[in-house]
Amino acid sequence: MEPATWQKILDLCNRLSNVTYENLTKIIRLESTGSATAARNLDDSDQNDIDTWMGGGTCFSMTWHLYQSLRDMGLEPRLVMGHKRKERNIHCALILPDPQCHPGPSAGGQHLATCCLSAHGPRMGRITVSQPAEFLFDPGYLIFDPLPIPLPQPFGTGESLFPLVPNSVRLVRPDMDSMELWTGGSIRTDGKLNSPMKLRFEYPVAGVSVEEFKQHWAESFYREMMTYPVLNRLDRERGVQYYYQKGNLVTRDANGSRMERLDESVRVEKLSEIFKLSPELVSKALGILSK
Repeated sequence: MEPATWQKILDLCNRLSNVTYENLTKIIRLESTGSATAARNLDDSDQNDIDTWMGGGTCFSMTWHLYQSLRDMGLEPRLVMGHKRKERNIHCALILPDPQCHPGPSAGGQHLATCCLSAHGPRMGRITVSQPAEFLFDPGYLIFDPLPIPLPQPFGTGESLFPLVPNSVRLVRPDMDSMELWTGGSIRTDGKLNSPMKLRFEYPVAGVSVEEFKQHWAESFYREMMTYPVLNRLDRERGVQYYYQKGNLVTRDANGSRMERLDESVRVEKLSEIFKLSPELVSKALGILSK
């Protein structure tokens, strides 16, 4: 990867990290249009301008914005869907091949790209990558650093651990066709995690077409999580994550997690302040959900 291009990618990820993950704008758009396709077409991320977004977005909005921006740089990212237990296509992310890497030996009909570069993310420090030549971007899970994807054994290590804050991330490659995302707590001074890692999503790495991605995006408007507010924001500078769902606010940092119940009398004010959303937007979405 050319250094100038790599810096543009890191700058893009940093800007995206300021966007709140939230389903409130999806709820408002669906209510106003009555159609998932029409609501999706109204999504501000489709305009490719973070500064004019209505509020934030879910994994589909964030991933789609990132996909368009990387394509505008002349790169060729792949949209990938994430599965969770028995729930298929419930999450999305993208994989970016390094255009400067060349095909190496093949395995099962797939070429193994090889390259050597120095990957440097705002929260990762400096990581030397001799292999692999592809990176995972998962902004919908509040991962705003490009993560080098390991190759499966015997071609690579089969897994990689990234000590992000407040959640460490592990990528596991059982085989050439799939990848797993695991997350856990921060790494303590003794080198151990302060909470066990959990399997979050499984990704078929081949990816999906834009048409299939948009179909899954439209279907997401009718999932169970659209019946209650879900907000998620990462303060990268302080290493603090805020998560709100079904009346409970979870604050997570390097010392662990704590949960509090938000009283209805202060809910709009608190959610607006913590998640950087306008009180009007929060109030409107909560009003729709209360009908």
